[in-house]
Amino acid sequence: MTQPDLTALPVGARLQDPLIVHDVESRGGDYPHTILVLGNASGRIQSAPFWPADTPKIAGVSRGNVVQVIGTIATWRDRRQLAVDSIRVLPRDQVDWRALMPSIGDTGRWWKRLDDWRARIRGPRLARTLALFFDDPDFRERFEQCPASPSGHHAELGGLLKHTVEVAHIGLGIARLYPQADSDLVLAGVLLHDIGKLESYRWDGAFETTVPGSVIGHVVLGSLQLDRRVRAEAPMPCTEEELLLLQHLLLSHHGRQEFGAPVPPMTLEAEIIHYADNASAKTASMDTALREPEHFSDGAPVSSRTIWQLDKRRAWRVRADWGRRAEPPGPAEDNGGP
Repeated sequence: MTQPDLTALPVGARLQDPLIVHDVESRGGDYPHTILVLGNASGRIQSAPFWPADTPKIAGVSRGNVVQVIGTIATWRDRRQLAVDSIRVLPRDQVDWRALMPSIGDTGRWWKRLDDWRARIRGPRLARTLALFFDDPDFRERFEQCPASPSGHHAELGGLLKHTVEVAHIGLGIARLYPQADSDLVLAGVLLHDIGKLESYRWDGAFETTVPGSVIGHVVLGSLQLDRRVRAEAPMPCTEEELLLLQHLLLSHHGRQEFGAPVPPMTLEAEIIHYADNASAKTASMDTALREPEHFSDGAPVSSRTIWQLDKRRAWRVRADWGRRAEPPGPAEDNGGP
């Protein structure tokens, strides 16, 4: 399916394509109206407002629908939007809706790196515990589809797998600097730290947070999932103390209670995992923000507004060549990719 690049279409461009409805925002006040957030694999764009007289146009349109849209790219207050002429909901069997969602693409290379690391774990009880999840075909299928967030960092099909590999690269790199750190335990904690997101998110159309994800959260859900799965084995693949240690890594990886961690990190490995997780998430958010045209009006180098994914900071697009000569790049270095 050939899709238009929503981030690059110029003002005035016509669009007549299927899109996914990522959100339906009803706004009140003196001028009530509705905004649709529409998207495909290239990105998202907001619709122009649907005023009360326009509401018959969007009757029956809801979050997660695939819709056929005809409209024109426009701007309002330096922000691109889609002025919709017509919109209709498409039956799901008429379009490959997964092709319309942002995705990491082929997951094979990410799995290869993760499984290569796992094969080098020296502790047999730790290896058996991880195998309960990562040797399970159903778990692997869901893990490689799940986004790492609904609308923040790595919000794409396969985003959780990519984020996990990034965190492992960073965490293992830190662990190499501290001989007293158990690198196998760092890796195990990284692989398990976000398993609760499989119960916290849905990705069958729009990315959404489930009821358990809303009222309990992925951190605690992951710890409960780990506890259930390990205790379902007779005998357990690890000791009670080892299970408690893994649960601590899961429950502390957000660092502080106000950020969703029931407990703060209390071991060297837990501290490493917390900062590696944060580094992957924050770096991905900055990378995404810098590539989003709507943040930079008229090609300005500094974003016109603060960006919520960056904790309400502005972003700066800047490049300097430092006098480098134009020449073919040298041998590639390990940059954290799979």
